[in-house]
Amino acid sequence: MTNPWTDIKNTDLVIVMGGNAAEAHPCGFKWVTEAKAHRGAKLIVVDPRFTRTASVSDYYAPIRPGSDITFLMAMINWMIQNDKVQWEYVKNFTNAPFIVKDEFGWSDGLFSGYDPEKRDYDKSSWDYVIGDDGFAAVDMTLQHPRCVWNLLKEHVSRYTPELVEQVCGTPKDRFLHIAEMIGACSAPDKTMTSMYALGWTQHSKGAQNIRGMAMLQLVLGNIGVRGGGMNALRGHSNIQGLTDIGLMSNLIPGYLNIPTEKEADWATYMSSREFKPLRPGQTSYWQNYPKFMVSFMKAMWGDAATVENDWAYHYLPKLDVPTYDILRMFELMKAGKITNYFCQGFNPLLAFPNRAKLTEALSKLKLLVIMDPLETETARFWENHGEYNEVDPAAIQTEVIQLPTTCFAEDDGSLVNSGRWLQWHWAAGTPPGQSKRDTWIMSQIFQRVRKLYQDEGGIFPDPILNLTWDYADPEEPTAEELAKEMNGRALKDVYDLKDTAKLLTPAGKQLLNFSQYRDDGSTMGGCWIFSGCWNEDGNMMARRDNADPDDSGMFPNWTYAWPLNRRVLYNRASADMQGKPWDPSRKLMEWDGEKWAGYDVPDIAPTSKPGEVGPFIMNQEGTSRLFTRGMMRDGPFPTHMEPFESPIANPFNPEMRGNPVARVFVDDAEQFATSEEFPLVATSYRLTEHFHYWTKNNRINAALQPEFFVEISKELAAEKGITKGGMVRVWSKRGSIKARALVTGRIKPLQCGDKLVHVVGIPLHWGFVGAARKGFGPNSLTPFVGDANVETPEFKAFLVNIEPATGEAVS
Repeated sequence: MTNPWTDIKNTDLVIVMGGNAAEAHPCGFKWVTEAKAHRGAKLIVVDPRFTRTASVSDYYAPIRPGSDITFLMAMINWMIQNDKVQWEYVKNFTNAPFIVKDEFGWSDGLFSGYDPEKRDYDKSSWDYVIGDDGFAAVDMTLQHPRCVWNLLKEHVSRYTPELVEQVCGTPKDRFLHIAEMIGACSAPDKTMTSMYALGWTQHSKGAQNIRGMAMLQLVLGNIGVRGGGMNALRGHSNIQGLTDIGLMSNLIPGYLNIPTEKEADWATYMSSREFKPLRPGQTSYWQNYPKFMVSFMKAMWGDAATVENDWAYHYLPKLDVPTYDILRMFELMKAGKITNYFCQGFNPLLAFPNRAKLTEALSKLKLLVIMDPLETETARFWENHGEYNEVDPAAIQTEVIQLPTTCFAEDDGSLVNSGRWLQWHWAAGTPPGQSKRDTWIMSQIFQRVRKLYQDEGGIFPDPILNLTWDYADPEEPTAEELAKEMNGRALKDVYDLKDTAKLLTPAGKQLLNFSQYRDDGSTMGGCWIFSGCWNEDGNMMARRDNADPDDSGMFPNWTYAWPLNRRVLYNRASADMQGKPWDPSRKLMEWDGEKWAGYDVPDIAPTSKPGEVGPFIMNQEGTSRLFTRGMMRDGPFPTHMEPFESPIANPFNPEMRGNPVARVFVDDAEQFATSEEFPLVATSYRLTEHFHYWTKNNRINAALQPEFFVEISKELAAEKGITKGGMVRVWSKRGSIKARALVTGRIKPLQCGDKLVHVVGIPLHWGFVGAARKGFGPNSLTPFVGDANVETPEFKAFLVNIEPATGEAVS
């Protein structure tokens, strides 16, 4: 989230697309109701289903799953055509004036540089014209035909209300009504906030869904302001923290990158991360990349990381492919190329697509280790549970070891919420039975592996033998030690860079924050964005001061927000070029003639004068992007791409299936369905009464929502002869499930051009272990394909068929 949950109360308009906050985030949704009461805010919901969020909305519109980009691009087009643009913001705070190379273009649903054999783009044309001075050429009047603004204007001109009706199934009058409501928020004294969740991310073009709304918010001037922003609603309490500390195959903590095989040495690696500003006077956090990286290497390998050996760069693995995401891992597992798999706090058999493929892959392992506080279907994949998990245990030779772990409520530590708040918590209970903390288990495994290397040697044992392990009790680091390690400390005396006689932090002390990181080996820090969370002033995450100056929603002394305790990212954008708030009644930052002052930590140096530095310093270019110059694999602008399984053809390129650069494997491509055999669109979702796959182990939750069901319209039920509450079979090209039919008016058929499209909703909380009745879940049906940029699977739009089924579900 660019803004905290508590800031939502400051908005004039909330739009929820790709999410169902009232049901999936009921505590956070409180702040929407606060906005309605506090400012008379309106709520718009755009969703395939009339959800609990929609039930309290001021305006609702239906949309076909997988068609959001068309809706968003048409919305931007409407804003441009009707002059609903925050012009001063757009000209000064976005890359709208930047001039793009002549070679860049778009046709037939594809951008320039596409190679169908590689299923990838040559992105060399997706760049700015760079002048002799090394800076991007610009036209501040926005008249140049190749400036980003005019290219955007041309790109979105194809997206009309009529196309929205044809592609999305959203009635034209509803689209136009929403456009009028959103357009009002282009005024400096009006703001809109966007709330989205997995309904946007879980698509083969999920990242571009989010880009589309971010671009709309930039056109309106609603990023960096109170009551504005792009707000991602995390599905777990620490999903934000998971990505922050680099639990992705291509990341290092703090969103640094694992090097690739092409970056064989430190100099090559750093040369592509210099992030030179593209405009005079501009700056970016990422210009500090060497400081972040060297401090991380010192945190990992201490004295073994020196300037002479390039900070032990040769210890780091080098990726031979862009990522080893979960789809690739199971593909390799199925091919017999991965034989041992550790599964920690994760239930992939229910959580990832094409369950039949996952079962086949798990069956080829030699060893599967499960670390979890609960029984999971993945741990029991080898058991025969009849139609719910029909396998032959004798034919599966995988050895499964279950290591029971503690639950978060039995640990000290921190959780990072959607708003980037690191909130410390204390153990509330004693671990039951033989369960152990994850940190203890991992410590034991590490020390045993290290002992093997010490005793037996190896091809390259150095990264293991030299790993820093200076905890008070080597058997198990404490949460406090790990938090301090992520914050960082001085290894030598750290002096001010401008006043070299001024000592900032003595050797051995905790660093104040990442501004004290150095690239000379004098500092260590495990996660630069967390730096400041536990410094010499103590545990900032444990603060519980609920004072809220000016009723701003910032709560600056409640816990700690990364980076630097900043609550609203890009908050310099809340003021105009003279440093005055766009809306004085919602002041966040203001230039007082000498410094920036307000209710949040400034997003730029406090004494940077207005006009010297732009607000988007967390972007590598130092400006916000209406056009991306190669960061996105599937295009610098979002463009409509159908799901890989779709009831209609792409209107721009009827021959193009799905995202042309998405994560696809050959065998799985053969399983993509056509609408002739599978005419219905399915989508998955969550319910308030259950939390993912945990609460089916709890009898109270199991009683509240005891039985697996699918949700269908009255019209579809009548067409298929399905009775309310009757059993149905739903099947795709990958599997078949049985469920109770919930026949409802909350889902209605969508008229997409000349085609009537029916939607089947499938909640995801049931499996074959736990206290609830046995069920299947949607991922027995979903396709094995992922987003082009982050490889998130396409759970939210796929094709199925449905028919009445005989027999009741087994209890």
